[in-house]
Amino acid sequence: MKKRRRKTKTFHRKKDQRKALMKGLVRSLFIHEKIKTTEAKAKELRKLAERLISKGKKNDLAARRYLAQYLDKATVKKVFETIIPRYKEREGGYTRIYKLGPRQSDGAEMVIIELVK
Repeated sequence: MKKRRRKTKTFHRKKDQRKALMKGLVRSLFIHEKIKTTEAKAKELRKLAERLISKGKKNDLAARRYLAQYLDKATVKKVFETIIPRYKEREGGYTRIYKLGPRQSDGAEMVIIELVK
């Protein structure tokens, strides 16, 4: 039997806990437009956030329903009114990650992930 590489990081969590973690992170990113987190979480978050923005650029009912799976009503409204129009001409690369260095307590690599202006 062949071993296959995992597509996503598991963060030592079960699937529902991972999904809840990513929902919370992407919601915070869209509300505050900049958050501080670990490098591994930021890299996974980038995949989800960029996919949501790309889907939202279609600006139809299906796109709204897709975003509603991950975000609450107020955040979906903000995404469609302020965030997506900003990236109308942009093909991709909606997020940027800055490295901050290791966290004092456990040495985890910390980063700031933000939406590109």
